[in-house]
Amino acid sequence: MAVGREIEDIARGMVRHQHDHPPVRDLNREADRRLGLGDRVADDFARLVGSWTFIIFQGILLVLWVLLNAAATINHWDPYPFGLLNLVLSLEAAFAASFVLMALNRLAIRDRLRGQQEYELSVKSEEELKAIMSHLEAQDDAMLQILQRLDRSERELRKLSRRFEPTEEPI
Repeated sequence: MAVGREIEDIARGMVRHQHDHPPVRDLNREADRRLGLGDRVADDFARLVGSWTFIIFQGILLVLWVLLNAAATINHWDPYPFGLLNLVLSLEAAFAASFVLMALNRLAIRDRLRGQQEYELSVKSEEELKAIMSHLEAQDDAMLQILQRLDRSERELRKLSRRFEPTEEPI
């Protein structure tokens, strides 16, 4: 009976770990939910401007513009030196730069949030490791107590076995 109580005492003294930190958040989903229409348009435009599709389409459009204006004998809507083309490209560059900068600003905000989340995850991991280490230390202590009790029990059994051993008497 005493051994059963000792085991119960050890079990009650063990460390119980509880998770008391908030769950991990998906920052990309949260940031996407906060985007307004203008932000989504700017992101999509920046993604389009930075693609091969845009570069190829833009190149084809410029080549057609120049060929149609240079080869046309009648109806030059933008004769050489292509002033209208320069104006269109300048306006496109101004708006594209603004949209790309807006998208970069949002990426910087996301990077800052991502850094904060990584910090929070590191803190949570550290707390988890501390809890695991304290639990392992408690297990070590419990194992040492059990080993000490087993050692005492073994010594007591040896004493008892010596006491009850038949002594050989010479005849």
